[in-house]
Amino acid sequence: MLKAKRAFTTAIAALMLAGMVTFVGCGGVSEEDMANLNALRSEVKSLEKEANSLKSEKTKLEREIAEQNAKLEQCAKEKAETEANLANRNK
Repeated sequence: MLKAKRAFTTAIAALMLAGMVTFVGCGGVSEEDMANLNALRSEVKSLEKEANSLKSEKTKLEREIAEQNAKLEQCAKEKAETEANLANRNK
């Protein structure tokens, strides 16, 4: 029982010592680090804004391509109908 209590006390003391060393090592963030962090945050916001802009432009272009493809398909149908009508007249 005494050995277990002594081992427990030693373990607690070791944990407290490790905790104090860790706490003292975390002295906080310097002004330079904070300025770098803020610069990175603003760069991320700028890049996200640019990415969203490019995504909307891509969507717009895809819509325009779909419209042009639909027009091409309609022209192809009309051409096929016209050729069929001409072939029927010539018979």
